[in-house]
Amino acid sequence: MHNKTVQTYDLTGDLFLKMLAQGYARISSNRQNINDLNVFPIPDGDTGDNMCLTIESGYSQASQLGGASLGEIAGAASSGMLMGARGNSGVILSRIFAGMAKGLSGLSHTDTEGFAAAMASAVTEAYGSVAHPVEGTILTVVRESTEGAIPQHRESMEEYLSALVHGMENSLEHTPEKLQVLADAGVVDSGGAGLLNIFYGFQDALLGISSTVDAPVKPQAATVDFSLFDENTELKFGYCTEFLLRLQNSKVDLKTFDEKEIEDYITGAGDSVVFFREGSIIKVHVHTKTPGDIISHCQRWGEFLTLKIENMTLQHHNSNLAERSKPVKRKEYGTVTVASGSGLRDIFKGQLGADEVVEGGQTMNPSVTDFVAAFDKVPAKHIFVFPNNSNIVMTARQAGEVYADAKVHVIPTKNIGAGYVALASFDSSCTDPGELEATLTGIAGSVVCGSVSPASRDTVKDGIEVHKGGFIGYRGDEILSSGDDRKATAIALCDALEVGSRDVVLILGGADAPEEEAAALCNELQAKYPTVEFIYNHGGQPVFDYTFILC
Repeated sequence: MHNKTVQTYDLTGDLFLKMLAQGYARISSNRQNINDLNVFPIPDGDTGDNMCLTIESGYSQASQLGGASLGEIAGAASSGMLMGARGNSGVILSRIFAGMAKGLSGLSHTDTEGFAAAMASAVTEAYGSVAHPVEGTILTVVRESTEGAIPQHRESMEEYLSALVHGMENSLEHTPEKLQVLADAGVVDSGGAGLLNIFYGFQDALLGISSTVDAPVKPQAATVDFSLFDENTELKFGYCTEFLLRLQNSKVDLKTFDEKEIEDYITGAGDSVVFFREGSIIKVHVHTKTPGDIISHCQRWGEFLTLKIENMTLQHHNSNLAERSKPVKRKEYGTVTVASGSGLRDIFKGQLGADEVVEGGQTMNPSVTDFVAAFDKVPAKHIFVFPNNSNIVMTARQAGEVYADAKVHVIPTKNIGAGYVALASFDSSCTDPGELEATLTGIAGSVVCGSVSPASRDTVKDGIEVHKGGFIGYRGDEILSSGDDRKATAIALCDALEVGSRDVVLILGGADAPEEEAAALCNELQAKYPTVEFIYNHGGQPVFDYTFILC
């Protein structure tokens, strides 16, 4: 494809940083094409957005370490992706780079064989992150390409990446043969397509090609108003302290060192702690009045890659952040849910009593950082999370794994209906959090929920013909009704769901459902099923014009 003399590359930290930048640029410019590889005919494709934002987070963090070693750059990118991961594709992408970082850990540079070993580590980490790996997905694309690109003696990095990319192209082309849902939709796997675009960017960096798409902007230092903290101001709220610590072989035995030695000290010295280890890098966020003590203690074990300390008493004059940092007595249970639309947020927080509602849902998946920020606002020993979307469950679980201040229990609610019923069934008097988690998980799995959405393309699925511009009614990934009239499609969906066998049906109206139509729909359903109580609420949610929750 490119006519250029082959060179022997030594992969350094600076070169890997350029590869990350161009990988981000490539997927950024093709994100909508990747979004459009959507197997379900509703406007919910967001794989491109999720993967783009995930790698952007990784590059942004790694770019702060210009001039660092290869292992340090890879580790910082992995940490950034861990916290910035969105959606299932973003979480898996973050685990691919976590495995890559493990393979490159401690290296100042490497050759082709070293990078190939890191890719093998990436495959292992990615498969290990998924409870039930499915072939025909991004997992297959990274595995088959890595297994097929065996570096030959003295092969250049350019030659190896060319083989790797060719393997990805071939594997991606054949994903519909491994996953029937892709074949039915006539598309290839969107996650695999996103990964391929990132590695196209890697190739660009090796060839010296600079994309026209700008790389992410590095964080700029905030302007400080020194008048807000003068000679007489009392330090009430301490310092928000964040850093990346690289454990050093000269100070610890990396194979046997238990990072709990550091975590216990930090937990005792402050609050709002976020602590996790990725290889030889430790990420810390803590609110404390004595950041110097923490810094001195941690330097016994390693050296700092990044370090940020901000005066929260000064911040308090411009925000309510400091109020949340005050020591509070933790209650036993707290709840965090996900919703999009002012009506839905009011229902979850007002009617159902959720402690925090994370903004997000279809087409706008929250990140790990978004969940961690919500957890920080919930003073509880056990936090129960209701993601309410199948593409957000993995992100919520990853956020729970890195959160240190409470035990996080993720209830795998895959739609708004499951989240509504499970949260409404929350029994705060239960003394066993494990038993409560199991009960809520069982409830969530038994909920019948159907939705009506506009059709984004023509297709035939489940024996039903769908036309772009029309509407479909569905439960999960099964289409039950279709038509050009939204109200008629909704009524046909209710017939298929057998709402007549239920006592109560909750109807949530979406942002695009006209009030007059919604009122007429409720009247027709009530007349058709007089023994059923239909309760209507305006949820204001995007994509789902109507959602029916059968109680």
